Amino acid sequence: MKFRLVSTLALTVALPGLALADAHTGDLPQAGNDWFTAAQERLETELGREDNTDRALNVILMISDGNGVGTNYASRLFAGQEAGGFGDEFVQHHEGFPNLALVKTYNVNAQTPDSAGTGTAMMSGIKTKAGIIGVTEAVNRGDCGTIEGNTVASMNEIMAEMGKATGIVSTARITHATPASAYSKSVDRNFEASVPEGCTQQTDIATQLIDAMEAGTILVAMGGGRRNFIGEDIEVEEGTTGRRAAGENLIERATGLGAHYAWNSETFGAAPLDGSTPILGLFESSHMQYEADRADEPSLAEMTGAAIEALQAAGGENGFFLQVEAGRVDHANHGGNLARVVRDQQAFAEAVAMADEMTDDADTLIVVTADHEHAIAFHGYCGRGSNILGLCMGINGEGVEHTGEPELADDGKPYTVAGYLNGPGSVLTPIEEGGSYVGVRSMVTEEGATDIDYLQQALVPKSSETHAGEDVAVYAKGPFAHLFDGTIEQNVIFHVMHHAATAE
Repeated sequence: MKFRLVSTLALTVALPGLALADAHTGDLPQAGNDWFTAAQERLETELGREDNTDRALNVILMISDGNGVGTNYASRLFAGQEAGGFGDEFVQHHEGFPNLALVKTYNVNAQTPDSAGTGTAMMSGIKTKAGIIGVTEAVNRGDCGTIEGNTVASMNEIMAEMGKATGIVSTARITHATPASAYSKSVDRNFEASVPEGCTQQTDIATQLIDAMEAGTILVAMGGGRRNFIGEDIEVEEGTTGRRAAGENLIERATGLGAHYAWNSETFGAAPLDGSTPILGLFESSHMQYEADRADEPSLAEMTGAAIEALQAAGGENGFFLQVEAGRVDHANHGGNLARVVRDQQAFAEAVAMADEMTDDADTLIVVTADHEHAIAFHGYCGRGSNILGLCMGINGEGVEHTGEPELADDGKPYTVAGYLNGPGSVLTPIEEGGSYVGVRSMVTEEGATDIDYLQQALVPKSSETHAGEDVAVYAKGPFAHLFDGTIEQNVIFHVMHHAATAE
């Protein structure tokens, strides 16, 4: 209150002709500025907003794996620059959602989280340890003897019990950590195709998915990971074999249950979307292709659209729940390859737009978030319009767009707008004396930096760049989306979704 009073008095002193009771922005000297009028339009929109407190018929959770606020910033600039602008003024589809919060992503035993623990938080409402799925922190990773009595119910299971149709879509292996959090209870995220000898307390993750389809818990499951559903002696599409024990074939088990099996664009296009048939899509032996390299397999938006159509038909008046994951945003970050990160994130934004277009804000809660951030970093001081994948260009003091001349570091060499704190693009290289490293930055050009295969320069040498612990954002629209506000623990996402779906 004291601050508001001081601010108002300061305004009165600066503009003595304005009375406190009738001061209007139109009287300010900056009122005609485009930035000022745009902000006023945003204010009017916010003042006219009304909270939706109706029960959510449908809930869609959309996770761009590894798309923290830094990665999201890079993707915004890329999309905007692809559209012909400077980039930073661009609004990705989810960024137009009216409600958002910051999300704390740590696992109970990890300051920097992994996707098993974060997936469980969002899908089950509890925080847990890194590397375990669908179980509480009482479980010791890898110890099957600790799982009894420590499993939790997932959103898919809860929604199915309510009569809703449920599904999962991912560009990662469908048995990978985030999608597995929809149906699996596992003491280790790596038990995708088998469990250790003597582990009788749980089955492997792929088996648990087919069990969930047989039980009617999951109607649609599409992603990669074919190798985890067939034996090592079985050769299937594209000449691939599996990682299961010889003779095991979960794909045959699924089709024997009546499921439609899809493995390429043609079989995906033939999938029945009337809700009468389970759909199992396994489009690669491991993860699906990056969007930049995609061929003969559906996009994330296409899979999202097909899943929604099938779930709408199956759920009917009871509605549906769908988890969608852009898993390869994470993988390109791990590879230090920002050019593929931003293209997969652009494909994710298209999937968000697809989900939004196919549903009604009045009865559908759409939640868009990330499980964690990566060790991405941004250099300065870059002029407006510097290519997010290219060199940091100088700030133009006489105009808006950058000068076209690269900024130089103290070594006399230019640097890119974005880099990583660690990863395979490290400027440090090993020398012979036992584990020691020496570093000299290589010269980088605009052409080289914007090549699709370029690895951003990094500091600490790591074969795979790491996750990071910063907060991520959650964007939402629809029933009870206004509950996403402030800074929240990641497991709160579950509770808002559950409340929206069960509100009286």
